[in-house]
Amino acid sequence: QVQLVESGGGLVQPGGSLRLSCTASGSIFDINAMGWYRQAPGKQRELVAVIRNRRSTNYADSVKGRFTISRDNAKNTVYLQMNSLKPEDTAVYYCNAEVRASILAPFNDYWGQGTQVTVSS
Repeated sequence: QVQLVESGGGLVQPGGSLRLSCTASGSIFDINAMGWYRQAPGKQRELVAVIRNRRSTNYADSVKGRFTISRDNAKNTVYLQMNSLKPEDTAVYYCNAEVRASILAPFNDYWGQGTQVTVSS
């Protein structure tokens, strides 16, 4: 089994910054993509950013130029640096990872428990 633990959420004023972290632990042989999703009240969960094993990245249009995703493979950790935060960025942010337990095993999707980000004055 694999566990994803997020940290770094909180309350910040508009224009401020936060850095989210997510560390995977457990039965890990290899991690493919790692990403961040968010879900605001009354809305569907949406992709914020994803980074693949070869470091290619994709971002939602709404966060391009403000958010940066990165990863430390040695630590099985993915980060999301969020700058110039806006009230519309308020949501629960979830970490996601595609993990396999051995070289012959398939990749499975795992999710963190979520961390609240609130942007408000």
